[in-house]
Amino acid sequence: MQHIMEELLANGAMARLETGQIVRGIVREVRQGEAVVDIGAKSDGRVKLAEFDDPNEVQPGQEIDVFLEKVEDQFGCPVICYERAKQQKNWEHIAATAEEGGVVTGKIKGKTRGGLLVNIGVDAFLPSSQLDIQPVKNVEQFIGRTYDFRIVKINGERRNIVLSRRELLEEERREKSRRLFEELKVGDVVRGFVKNITDYGAFVDLDGFDGLLHVTDMSWGRVTHPSQVVRIGEELSVMVIDIDREKERVSLGLKQTTTNPWANIEQHYPIGACVKGKVVNLVPYGAFIELQDGVEGLVHVTEISWTKKITKPSDVLKIGQEVEVVVIGIQKEEQKIALGLRQLEENPWEQVAHRYPVGTIVKGPIQSLTAYGAFVELEQGIHGMVHISDISWTHKLKNLDEQFRVGDVVEAVVLSVDGDGHRIALGIKQLADNPWARIHELFKTGDVITGKVVKLTNFGAFVSLGQGIDGFIHISQIREERVERIRDVLTQGEEVRARIIKIDPASERIALSIKAMNYDQMALQNEINTWTSGTDMPNEFGTLGDLMHADQSSPED
Repeated sequence: MQHIMEELLANGAMARLETGQIVRGIVREVRQGEAVVDIGAKSDGRVKLAEFDDPNEVQPGQEIDVFLEKVEDQFGCPVICYERAKQQKNWEHIAATAEEGGVVTGKIKGKTRGGLLVNIGVDAFLPSSQLDIQPVKNVEQFIGRTYDFRIVKINGERRNIVLSRRELLEEERREKSRRLFEELKVGDVVRGFVKNITDYGAFVDLDGFDGLLHVTDMSWGRVTHPSQVVRIGEELSVMVIDIDREKERVSLGLKQTTTNPWANIEQHYPIGACVKGKVVNLVPYGAFIELQDGVEGLVHVTEISWTKKITKPSDVLKIGQEVEVVVIGIQKEEQKIALGLRQLEENPWEQVAHRYPVGTIVKGPIQSLTAYGAFVELEQGIHGMVHISDISWTHKLKNLDEQFRVGDVVEAVVLSVDGDGHRIALGIKQLADNPWARIHELFKTGDVITGKVVKLTNFGAFVSLGQGIDGFIHISQIREERVERIRDVLTQGEEVRARIIKIDPASERIALSIKAMNYDQMALQNEINTWTSGTDMPNEFGTLGDLMHADQSSPED
């Protein structure tokens, strides 16, 4: 060592020492936390052991390069730095060998404004956005770790280097995803993270490329929005259900990773089974009941009650309500199950035929009136209908409200019972004998009757004969001479005498003649024969009921 120093002095090294130089020195002594270094100056310099990568390796007699920051301090000692000398040499090496786009290895030293400092032989800057693919909230976890970095920018004048770890990670990911996409096949189950959610599905990041998980492939059950099933950042196992290699699109399925609950639906829900479920939707025609995840059945509005007329399912059921139902039908291919609520109770219509045999006289209030009949309540939920044609034997009503009101209590007889069709036919007129069945006992052709005119028409007059039976006088049967207007000779309410010239029980019609009152027996028989044979019978021949049903706007009214 003494020899080296003498040689340096002999060559005039002292005179050549200048600030900013890198000079060679010899470690003379290692003390607590520092090394004493002889660089050929008047005094020795000192270097902190912390500047060395491994302070334990620094030994006396070791030659090292140091950076001369100052030839002499206030004590006449040189100010030297081992780390700056090392960085300057490294910088010169990097400047000579590295280039933008190249890859270097470095150790993250610590945080600085806007990023991190990385030691790659010299200090380089790593922006926070270039640390990882995803934003990093806690950068402290990376300090002290060694990674590969890409050189993004080198500024030789300012000795500034900008690095990126993210670019290398993205390149690695793209290459990995390319290989994965090439190897991918339909039916594979892969893992990924939910990247984005839309109204129609979710995009899943499959380690470099995205696959679409459509809302219809998320669950076997009802899903109204993807957010009900998945959330952003969630890791999923999904099945590849379609690949479009030209457009680089992958369709994924979540429900396909589980067994389709409809596969063995008949075994799980046999017809007639009583099962429990939850009301998940109400529509005008029924209620949808969730039996299990992915399996819903429909209770049609007609299957809610045997006897009550349910017009709105929401009047009986509420969404979220737990209910017990009976399986009444399965359409596996269409994934439909028909359910019933009323099947939980005894069907009252099964006993109706026994409780109301044909011929039974019943009594009840009118629940409703329609154009064709009146519905009568026989017991709660059991109604019978009186057709308009079964109201009266002799009087044909056009509107039931002419005679009845809702709430009126009526008596009727059971005409027929259809338990399967839930129909009971009732009759009011059947409570009395049909006068037309014994019409020949009441009247005979040739009889003289006295009756009151109850209706005038353009072609004749209806006359009440009693017992609800009307006869009809055609305008041609009033006088021998032609009558132009019926009102010129007859008035409503007038009492008249006439002869019966025809009785037709089948069509419930009786023809009368005033002019025949003056006929002798032969002339009367001829008139009767003419009408009975049907020859020259006026087309207008009918009954008062026919007239009132078909013509309510006659000019003669």
